[in-house]
Amino acid sequence: MTTRDSAISSRRGRWQTAADVLGLLGRQPGITRAAVAHELRLSSSSATEVTARLRDLQLLTEAPAPSHGRGRPTTVLLPHPNGPLVLAIDLRQGNWRSAVVSLDGSLQDNASKRHRSRRPASVLTSLREVVEHTRDLYGDRLRAVGLAVAGTVRDNHLTQATTLGWAQVDLSPLVAGTALPLLAGNDATLSGVAEARTGAAAGAGTALHLIVEVGIGGTLIVDGIPAAGSTGAGGEYGHMPFGDRALHCPCGARGCWDLEVDGRALARRLGEPEPDDPYAYAETVLQRQDKEASGAVATVAAALGSGIAGLVNAHDPDVVTLGGLAIPLRAAAHMSFDEAYREGLMAFHRAEPPPILDSAHQKDGALRGAAALGLDHITTDAAIATWADPHS
Repeated sequence: MTTRDSAISSRRGRWQTAADVLGLLGRQPGITRAAVAHELRLSSSSATEVTARLRDLQLLTEAPAPSHGRGRPTTVLLPHPNGPLVLAIDLRQGNWRSAVVSLDGSLQDNASKRHRSRRPASVLTSLREVVEHTRDLYGDRLRAVGLAVAGTVRDNHLTQATTLGWAQVDLSPLVAGTALPLLAGNDATLSGVAEARTGAAAGAGTALHLIVEVGIGGTLIVDGIPAAGSTGAGGEYGHMPFGDRALHCPCGARGCWDLEVDGRALARRLGEPEPDDPYAYAETVLQRQDKEASGAVATVAAALGSGIAGLVNAHDPDVVTLGGLAIPLRAAAHMSFDEAYREGLMAFHRAEPPPILDSAHQKDGALRGAAALGLDHITTDAAIATWADPHS
């Protein structure tokens, strides 16, 4: 270890309170200095001191808080205009989305593009160009890349992504040559993280998040942390055997719930060929008013409600949040959904079943979750110490 590295290491502990302050800023954008003091049990003078230090380091700035009558005035904490940033990317079946993210989680410079080709090398090359362009724009302010992927991710390797048709793909070329850390995770899991941090599940001790796109994914969030499992594959709810055992899933299993709750299920119920784009197909069917489409939607909505009941019985969450096609599917056949949900619950749950809420972040969920991965990384005491070294 060099002398400089030793100095940084020895100073890491002193930045823990600063890391806690920046963590609050990400979870509660627009938080006041007084609220920070209350949340972290700091004296007014300590809160003033730590925010002044963060201001000097170009990590945050302050603005007068709106006045609410008498009392000592306080300030709202905001990201510094020259502060660190994260690039968040949401890699989907047909396209990708990206945004530059500041310390309060706000999304800037949003961009999206359809894949020219779905081959892994082609997609990763396109995304590396996005990373390099962002680095050219922001220089050393860009500190990390957060990536949400529609597949099973472990140690920045995509082990299986049936919707993309990928298996065993190393994602690290996305940041090759940049020295930026890559923080990758499953899109449904990260959507759940976003809901638990700043969305419909904020404040819940145990939250179950489910999202229907091509198949169904999700996560169980306990005290703000997703249950990742021993290999990082936790939350693959779509591959629970809640479906027809005669159906073979692309994942290799039979009877997966995935095959009962998306556009493929609707096409099968309507006697139509499996669509190339199940999400777009499902959106089209949900707009139809004919009897056949309504019947197919009701059947699929019931399959969704019944499966959710099973997960509630298993996990006992405070709240369930829904994203993607689950929201319009439930709305289009709410009676079928509600009946299947209640009938599937154990008796003791029926008196007060966990509420099922629409997600607050909707299509931004995975992107915001990828941002949260990056922000968690750059707001540790170690990361702040590294940032502080040239800014002191």
